[in-house]
Amino acid sequence: MFQDGDPCPCVSLVDKVQSASRHRGRMSNTVTSIIIETRIYDGQKPGTSGLRKAVQVFMQEHYTENFIQAILQALGDKLFGSTLVVGGDGRYYVKEAVEKIIKIAAANGVKKLIIGQNGILSTPAVSTIIRKYKTLGGIVLTASHNPGGPDADFGIKFNCENGGPAPDYVTNKIYDITKVLKNYKTISDISIDISKIQSTVIQVDGNSFIVDIIDSVNDYLEYMKNIFDFSSIKTLLQGNNDHPPFKVLINAMNGVTGPYVKRIFSNELGVDNSSIVNAIPLEDFGGLHPDPNLTYARDLVNAMKNGPYDFGKKAFFVTPSDSLAVLAANLNAIPYFKKTGIKGYARSMPTGAAVDRVAAKNGIKFYEVPTGWKYFGNLMDAGLLSLCGEESFGTGSDHIREKDGIWACLAWLSIIANLRKSVEDILLNHWQTYGRNFFTRYDYENCDSEAANRMMQHIESEIQKPEFINSKLISENKVYVVKSSDNYSYVDPVDGSQVSKQGLRILFQDGSRIIYRLSGTGSSGATIRVYVDSYEDDPTSLNKDAQEILKPLVTIALKISNLREFTGRDAPTVIT
Repeated sequence: MFQDGDPCPCVSLVDKVQSASRHRGRMSNTVTSIIIETRIYDGQKPGTSGLRKAVQVFMQEHYTENFIQAILQALGDKLFGSTLVVGGDGRYYVKEAVEKIIKIAAANGVKKLIIGQNGILSTPAVSTIIRKYKTLGGIVLTASHNPGGPDADFGIKFNCENGGPAPDYVTNKIYDITKVLKNYKTISDISIDISKIQSTVIQVDGNSFIVDIIDSVNDYLEYMKNIFDFSSIKTLLQGNNDHPPFKVLINAMNGVTGPYVKRIFSNELGVDNSSIVNAIPLEDFGGLHPDPNLTYARDLVNAMKNGPYDFGKKAFFVTPSDSLAVLAANLNAIPYFKKTGIKGYARSMPTGAAVDRVAAKNGIKFYEVPTGWKYFGNLMDAGLLSLCGEESFGTGSDHIREKDGIWACLAWLSIIANLRKSVEDILLNHWQTYGRNFFTRYDYENCDSEAANRMMQHIESEIQKPEFINSKLISENKVYVVKSSDNYSYVDPVDGSQVSKQGLRILFQDGSRIIYRLSGTGSSGATIRVYVDSYEDDPTSLNKDAQEILKPLVTIALKISNLREFTGRDAPTVIT
């Protein structure tokens, strides 16, 4: 299940720029920047994945410009003469935002922008390009799993020079600037066709300003071919005398992943085009919800269940927590890790603890971090981490500093090619070796924010009572003894930075967990997330349905929270 075209020859950015330099256009000999007076907008505080709001909010006069100016100002003295990457997921308002970024970056002394053709760059591709060409960072135009279209959502986030999301001190600085911003710099006399691969040079306030429009896929494709054994994966997918073709179905959900799927899986690996669907990026994702969970990707689930596919046969579902653990146990199937070695594993705090057990059994360092990919970046930069993941379907490694769905798919295919087993057999063997962490997440979307906050306050007051520790919580003849409870806080082992209030946790003596969080990725209202995780090593339980095993603990979680009383919700919007 993916999101991210346009086939074209695979050449390096340097070659493309050199080729294009003979045809560089000039808008005029000299362009002068101007200063526009603006008004302050409240609430431009980036969340765990940047600033996300409704499109109509971003379309307000000066709103987008204010936030872009704040990002650039936050870069301080490093900004002048710098290079930045710009790209997005193809959703509605990306092209308009790119146009604004070009003008504001030019006026603020940026030397070069590297922009994906049509404004399209997957987030992993942005991270790849930042790191490959050692740019100051990148502006990513995405609201990730939020819907797209004129009546849906938009988002802007900044990735730093390591290729990863801006850390808290940077996003806090951006937010502080938005609260006092009185004007922004821009240029009126620029119009660049971002649908055409080209390089344009403009003289702005006496300085050269370069805009390179590049192929969206080339650099990322080249990198994947250095990480994985494409010939082995191709043999798996196409078959040979020893085994039939391994059939897959890839749904790019009309998002930014489409061009990457076409070039990598069709052109390079020979997957038939009939096995690739919804591969053209659309501004509203074709009306599809871009969150690839079992609710919103129901059509894909049904196709897997009823079709002749080997990857996900009979719709055998692998949770993100289990996927991370299986990858961790089999990283040596990937050439990249044979070269770099395995340094450590990490997961976000709410993610099921399956990978913990792989780390413990194999003597690999393990880290638990708050939700947000930026927390993995410090560990990677310090050489402590090779593989990480979140329960929201995000998985990645230290090859870049972002989650990477294409990478995860290629990693799984590498493991299948190496083990010559079905996905189901790989999971069953894994559970027999490590036991199984049954995991589920209940999402209650667009709840009243005040009611959601009151509910969280109620839960925290309950779990902080002294008598709560060692208490026995009973449901359906299952007894869970509370070991500890807290509002999760984190101290970064690399730089000592601290973050608090990252989610309410109830930890039980048998290793089970209940976690409550308010999501920071929605554009309106509040999303309440309830996570339930329970470990079983009884061989007779390993194949059972997760909802059946977790029902007693889910009942306890809902009872403690009084969620129905606070929100009026009888059922979650999504169950993962």
